[in-house]
Amino acid sequence: MKSARLLSILLLLQARPKMSTRDLAECLEVSRRTVLRDVEALSAAGVPVNAERGRNGGIVLLTGARLNVSHLDPGEVETLTLGGLDATQLEQLNLSGIAHQAFRKIAAYQQRLTVHANSVPLRDLILIENTSWMTRPDHTVDIAKLVVDLQQGKRLPITYRHSNADDPVQYVVDPYGVVAKSTRWYVVADHRGQPRMYALSRLWNYEVTTDPAVTRPGDTLHTVWSSLKASVETPGDITFTANLRTSRLDRAHRILGTRLQQPIPVNQEWSQVAIHYKEIEAVRQLLQVGDHIEVLAPTAARQRIRELAEDLTKRHA
Repeated sequence: MKSARLLSILLLLQARPKMSTRDLAECLEVSRRTVLRDVEALSAAGVPVNAERGRNGGIVLLTGARLNVSHLDPGEVETLTLGGLDATQLEQLNLSGIAHQAFRKIAAYQQRLTVHANSVPLRDLILIENTSWMTRPDHTVDIAKLVVDLQQGKRLPITYRHSNADDPVQYVVDPYGVVAKSTRWYVVADHRGQPRMYALSRLWNYEVTTDPAVTRPGDTLHTVWSSLKASVETPGDITFTANLRTSRLDRAHRILGTRLQQPIPVNQEWSQVAIHYKEIEAVRQLLQVGDHIEVLAPTAARQRIRELAEDLTKRHA
């Protein structure tokens, strides 16, 4: 809408009293001609803004002009409470426009402050990017629509495929909300009174019923997620011992995370490590380290990785 764009121009000029038409056009995703027309409209309405021509010209908010346009509306305030989301996640929630408008208002307000006048703004020093390297969105559900539906507080029949399963199954769940964990989104819900998380990448579809969601008293999205997260990250009670090339410790930490315990140097080339898993079959993950690891114990894990290696050898013969 033109009115929203005019407000955006004012907010941008509050933060930076002079901007080129090119910069304004890029920020607003419009043409430079549109920017000039908008500036003419603002000037005609009595706003002290001018277009200066020449090499060093630009769109200028006259010195001393301070317009109170930094009031946040309820939608902007609510969006700012989701401060941990990056640009991609805000886009997935259809909140990019609201977030950008709120940030512009804050920038305009900060421009009036003199406490940190000589400091570089944090927004120019810190960029939050939650997307993992070389990943793409893997969900098929419209996250923005899902969140709107969840705001109704109703039960959801869902069709969900579990990891490594071929066919989906049907559940009726009582949702608490959604969680963004790095690049992945999860629905957190109770199923028959038990906490569960469902990856949106395997959520085929859902429906909204007229029945109210029945969640456990005293529990919230935050408490349930904390419990689920702890159960996933709790180290298994099976300890694998292995020799790992010291030069590959950084890679092993990226792959294994908290499963990998503090390494003990064996010699200049190798270190001994302890890795905690919940089952022997999890030894498959160690294949990602390639020939830089030797599993020593337990015997069942060493035998299993030998079988996997022999199978790979046959396939590549």
